[in-house]
Amino acid sequence: MKKFVAVLSAAAMLATLAACGSTAATTSTAASSADTAASTSSEAAAADDTAKSYKIAVVQQLDHASLDEIRTAVEAELDAKAAEKGITIEYKDFNGQNDATTLNQIGTQVVSDGYDAVVPIATLAAQCMANACAEDQIPVVYAAISDPAAADLTGLDYVTGTSDALNTQFILDMMLAINPDVKTVGLLYSNSEANSTTPIAEAKAYLDEKGIAYVEGTGNTNDEIMSAAANMVGKADAVFTPTDNVVMAAAAAVSETLTEAGIPFYTGADSFVTAGAFATCGVNYSELGTYTADMVLDILESGNVPEYHVMDGGIITVNTETAAALGIDYAAFSDMASQVVEVTTQQ
Repeated sequence: MKKFVAVLSAAAMLATLAACGSTAATTSTAASSADTAASTSSEAAAADDTAKSYKIAVVQQLDHASLDEIRTAVEAELDAKAAEKGITIEYKDFNGQNDATTLNQIGTQVVSDGYDAVVPIATLAAQCMANACAEDQIPVVYAAISDPAAADLTGLDYVTGTSDALNTQFILDMMLAINPDVKTVGLLYSNSEANSTTPIAEAKAYLDEKGIAYVEGTGNTNDEIMSAAANMVGKADAVFTPTDNVVMAAAAAVSETLTEAGIPFYTGADSFVTAGAFATCGVNYSELGTYTADMVLDILESGNVPEYHVMDGGIITVNTETAAALGIDYAAFSDMASQVVEVTTQQ
């Protein structure tokens, strides 16, 4: 467990000075000493009252670039706030390895160990932590839930957090800006991911409206996702994946398969793009993590649990190496967004 202590106890120093003070023989001096001791005691109590300490569990659903980025940002902000506010914040990382049983066990441990708040990262982790903390009403402040309502994480007095809700139509418009003649779009996702339910439904509705065909590929393991992606080769002109954690875990291999086949891969998060996908438009996950950490501390200090917060998006991210491999000129993106970020593939 990492401990960050930024508190110096003025109370202890004052109490020591009071204890070492000399005693006088006169009544007035004794009275003055009593008054000083009383004043010192009051100051010590006030100082102790400000020396707060919080214990926070950070529960990551599984390992992948987006969730790692969020966790790092959450913990960096907790460190910064501890120093800024002069408080003690203890936090511990947990990882559920995308397994509900493991996450439920973590939830039981978090409650029994007396954590003051829980920060679950991604939907399944948030659902398991919300269930575990229901009886004790421990604040659950989730990070990166695309659709909190669809995940049954709304209407709970002790649950809130940040949403990375996706603008599905905008990403498909990006696709059409690059290739107005696209005939078939591949929809690659996990049917066990609550994050994917709404954007996939939105994508189907939008493509139907445009008269564009689509093929679906689903899976719940890396091998199944890879097989689904390979099956789209020769069928799809472009592929779309929302903020799907299962696909993200296989993003590097999927991106390589699709790029080698000449198929641009549009996704719901910039971490896919740094793994090799072509482009996205979404939120900054470091900013999301920072905002989430600030929400946690506000709740612990005020006792008030606000509605969840939808992060601002609108940032287009392009992998320049993938664009070059596909032979795509993405200049049209500059007319669609105020910010276009160029990245390369990270190993």
